[in-house]
Amino acid sequence: MLSEATLESVVLVKGTVIARPHGQQNPKMATGEIEVQASHSQILNPCKKLPFEIKDVVKKSESLRMQYRYLDLRSSQLQYNLRLRSSMAMRMREYLCNQHGFVDVETPTLFKRTPGGAKEFVVPTQEHGKFYSLPQSPQQFKQLLMVGGLDRYFQIARCYRDEGSRPDRQPEFTQVDIEMSFVDQAGIRSLIEGLLRYSWPKEKGSLPDPFPIMTYAEAMSSYGCDKPDTRFQMKITDVTSVFSAAQLGFVQEILNKPRGCVKAIHIPEGAKYLKRKDLDSMTKIIKDQYKQDVMPLVLKSDGSWRFLQKLISDELKKDLTDAMGAKAEDLILLAAGDHDRVCTALGKLRLDVACRLEECGVSLRSPTDYNFLWVVDFPLFLPKEDNAQELESTHHPFTAPNPEDMDLLYTEPEKVRSQHYDLVLNGCEIGGGSIRIHNADLQRWVLEHVLKEDANVLSHLLEALESGAPPHGGIALGLDRLTAIITGAPSIRDVIAFPKSFRGRDLMSNAPDFVSDEVLQLYHIKVRCPDSGN
Repeated sequence: MLSEATLESVVLVKGTVIARPHGQQNPKMATGEIEVQASHSQILNPCKKLPFEIKDVVKKSESLRMQYRYLDLRSSQLQYNLRLRSSMAMRMREYLCNQHGFVDVETPTLFKRTPGGAKEFVVPTQEHGKFYSLPQSPQQFKQLLMVGGLDRYFQIARCYRDEGSRPDRQPEFTQVDIEMSFVDQAGIRSLIEGLLRYSWPKEKGSLPDPFPIMTYAEAMSSYGCDKPDTRFQMKITDVTSVFSAAQLGFVQEILNKPRGCVKAIHIPEGAKYLKRKDLDSMTKIIKDQYKQDVMPLVLKSDGSWRFLQKLISDELKKDLTDAMGAKAEDLILLAAGDHDRVCTALGKLRLDVACRLEECGVSLRSPTDYNFLWVVDFPLFLPKEDNAQELESTHHPFTAPNPEDMDLLYTEPEKVRSQHYDLVLNGCEIGGGSIRIHNADLQRWVLEHVLKEDANVLSHLLEALESGAPPHGGIALGLDRLTAIITGAPSIRDVIAFPKSFRGRDLMSNAPDFVSDEVLQLYHIKVRCPDSGN
């Protein structure tokens, strides 16, 4: 009898489908106008008491949800997320294969270490001392496919990075990987914009045509990061000229340095929502993280500035007010120092302030807004964090330099712009790509003379480039991040069927797990305990 069945049990019901009586229809259900007049019922599999109720309104810890992922998958939100992801992936395949002649090619997941970039997982083999690596992307393979004449390649590829999880990152993730021969940046951008418009869920509205473009220098100067969230204003404003004539010793000392500047962020009516303790907390974090002081200023109704009243002249106060377009109860966040540090610090503070204002009920970033942006003209190389005298690739060592900066590559490589482009959505990088180096001599020079890498590790690629490699370029879209933003999911774990935890673990199966000594012997591995000498 069905009366004995517990919730979530599997039952079989036979009968006749009839219309529901008048007044009992439920327009919120797909089957709300019909019901089954049962003639036979059977419990196929009773359900035991579950660790939580299968209801979206029931709050569950993320660790519990991941431990019982097969139950969490029954929730309506995860069902929606995964079905939308599947629909978008299918539409992307249709667009690329049927409309643009792309070939879907699977590439290996057992490969060798790649110089630079993220940490890679290593896979032991039974050949003594030799290991595979799981590729962080199919980058080399798709370039080799271009050499092989498959001039339009794509793949919904599984990628791996031996790094901890974050809301927008996992040790294993999925990207829509694309490469084309005889293409330029404009061609890649046009293709991707068309791909997104074709696969975009209809209920999410339309997308702009074309997407706006911003240079890396402008992004850093106005937003303090290379993935600007353009859904709200509060841009960074340069007020160096306002302060350049001021007789403020600490400011003049900064401005006398090569990249010294004064910059500010204007927060309309910010003083109504952000109190002194809030500002002290946020500016302390900036001081600790970036070694940058930030001074908060409030314009009072009488035209004077709170916190700065005794430091600067009335004329300078008026010039600052005019430059920022400030009004009573507005808040200004002012910073002086090295250009890059100031911009990065204010960029982080801009996002922190936006979060605080939204917590106070201020509407800044609508969940239904989707602001796409191309960021271009990145530097080809950046100083290493642990050694500023050495350079590393901003993205990866296969990115081609801007033709206009080619001479600088051999004299001042730190000044070379790259042919790289990132696609940003609502302040998140959802895609990145570049025009590649297709000349073997140039690629070898970058590896050996600029990055100080052993080019022999990439001998297979260098030999391929010498075999008549066509000019080529491509891009990869992060399918997990894209789907998370579209569905409003707080983490990419909510758009992946079986994700890893924050520490990169599978809580459902308790992986990774130990293996026996017998298995380790096959791979010539001996595990040493950290607290022992063995």
